[in-house]
Amino acid sequence: MDIVREVALKILYKIDKEEAYSNIVLDETIKENRNRLDDRDIGFISEIVYGVTSWKLTIDEIIKRYSNIRLKKISPWILNILRMGIYQIVFLDKVPKSAAVNESVNLAKRYGHKGSRNFVNAILRKVEKKDYETFFQIENPIERISKTTSMPIWIIEELLKENDIEKVEEICKASNIKPKVAIRINHLKTDKQKLENLLKERGIIFQAGKLKDFLILEKVKNIERLDLFKQGYFTIQDEGAGLIAKIVDPKPKEVILDACSSPGGKTSYMSELMGDEGEIIAWDLYAHRVKLVEATAKRLGIHIIKTECQDAMVYKEKYKEKFDKILLDVPCLGMGVLKRKPDIKWKRKPEDVEEITQIQQKILETCSKYLKPNGYLVYSTCSIFSEENDKIIDKFLQKNPDFTYAKMEIPDQNKITENLNKIQLYQNDETDGFFICKLQKINITI
Repeated sequence: MDIVREVALKILYKIDKEEAYSNIVLDETIKENRNRLDDRDIGFISEIVYGVTSWKLTIDEIIKRYSNIRLKKISPWILNILRMGIYQIVFLDKVPKSAAVNESVNLAKRYGHKGSRNFVNAILRKVEKKDYETFFQIENPIERISKTTSMPIWIIEELLKENDIEKVEEICKASNIKPKVAIRINHLKTDKQKLENLLKERGIIFQAGKLKDFLILEKVKNIERLDLFKQGYFTIQDEGAGLIAKIVDPKPKEVILDACSSPGGKTSYMSELMGDEGEIIAWDLYAHRVKLVEATAKRLGIHIIKTECQDAMVYKEKYKEKFDKILLDVPCLGMGVLKRKPDIKWKRKPEDVEEITQIQQKILETCSKYLKPNGYLVYSTCSIFSEENDKIIDKFLQKNPDFTYAKMEIPDQNKITENLNKIQLYQNDETDGFFICKLQKINITI
């Protein structure tokens, strides 16, 4: 029995049955099996899990083409064995079809019965790479995009409200790009030249990021096990997320609120930009997530972060006009990070849009009261839906005349489109998708 594919199968089964997130289950399972898996095994397991999760819609359409049994009637074990086999045959050039078929049949022997084994064998032997290519011939553009990019139709229709069909197709294609590993240099412990030398000593290939504090690593595995990470010389962060912290423009000795701070990437970057001088109050709704912020701060050698378990929607009088600056990286549907968290596509539903926007609006209304006159508030999401972004800001400004757009300075000559004091980043091969808007509280005198 191929232990690597079996581990991947168990992870996919758990994702389906427990509706768990792929990255969390993958990390937990790898830790449990670390003594019998090498780096190559872990890489292949990750490839299978993220690949099947990303391409599930497209793969299931191929299964429907050859199966006389409806998907809902197929055992979850057998269904995921089929998905794994088809992903290898259609999307992985490095795996021979014979290996993909034979190993899938072996798994079916263990997790099904004789009929299951024959069923898997019959379907996979019919599948070819051209099964995917035929989806490009679909005339209806929405259906074509859905099946060629493995994107639910409702997400495509939501994107079409603000974008033309060509732009929507580009966005959907980008959701399947394999994300790069970007790291942020911690200047509290090291400098760029020193860290670059240390990476070279360890044979790690890298290139400069668009932001000066960032490096892009190539072909690196298990980065969190690297001694330099454990020592706090760097942290892992997408450059788009780093840009948000830079736009807050935190200064030494300021008092800043990060109202939705976990796991602490932006919180810690603001602390580093402040030279660890001042105070950052970091909130999160759940105690276990607050601990993630604390762990990040400890590893990076940061002392100015004070964490609190606090609901950002609930007003606290003691914080009225307390902060020089506020970061609201609010909860969102996460449509800008699908290449890192592909299971979001299958967990979200159209009705979630209204529910999340009510939360976002409430957080913005509540936390805006904590800003000092002439202070700055940055609102951000990792989403690309206008309902979560522009429309939230438009509603807020209509109700709050003491707030206005603030000019955003794009740091480090970053080539990003700036439009009406708002930035919308879309997923591409360099960054995740983010919305960023900066507001200022005007000191109105009557």
